[in-house]
Amino acid sequence: MAVLGVDGWRGAWVGALLDGRSVRILHLASMVDVLAVPDVAVVGIDMPIGLSEDGVRACDLEARRRLSGTGASGSVFPAPVRPVLAADSYAEGRRLAVAASGRSISAQSWNLVPSIRQVDEALGDPPVEHMVEVHPELAFRALDARVRDRKALLRGQAQRIRALLPAMDVLDALDAAPAGVPVVDALDACAVAWSARRIAGGTAECVGDGATDSRGRPMRVCW
Repeated sequence: MAVLGVDGWRGAWVGALLDGRSVRILHLASMVDVLAVPDVAVVGIDMPIGLSEDGVRACDLEARRRLSGTGASGSVFPAPVRPVLAADSYAEGRRLAVAASGRSISAQSWNLVPSIRQVDEALGDPPVEHMVEVHPELAFRALDARVRDRKALLRGQAQRIRALLPAMDVLDALDAAPAGVPVVDALDACAVAWSARRIAGGTAECVGDGATDSRGRPMRVCW
């Protein structure tokens, strides 16, 4: 049973196609290309899917709490409220966020908006059900509690490779990856693929309060 893990990269996407121990790194230009990968049971994606209309998602608060003390809690950016997707600029996004929730939007969250919008449009109505939001830092720490350093550091990358090795042939995948794909994004995609396999098998953990957003997308994070 093949699954796909996806991580955003420069307006495009890095995929990790996992089947058994074999994993292949893909450069996917658009969300249409992501959803066109054939014979995939679950697509895990490191990008917000369900969006609140007026406040912080419960899943973001719980994900941040679970990563507290691991050096990775700051990797959980609060997902923008849905009205922000209509903005054409950061200034407009901040204005819409304040109007909807009473709180502005951070630059980090705003930088995700084009990718979130692409995902939201591709999911359609009713939404595609086999795409699930995943946070790779939760996945890495479920794989191996020794993952402690930031992914930008050599030590952090070594820790992540070590965590993935029991689950997949990650070194072969990195060696055959498309030119230009950063190692950090490829490793995140692999961790998301591992999570997608757990989702497909019914063994994944998820956080959230069970709510869905105004377009029927679940507000949850799994790994």
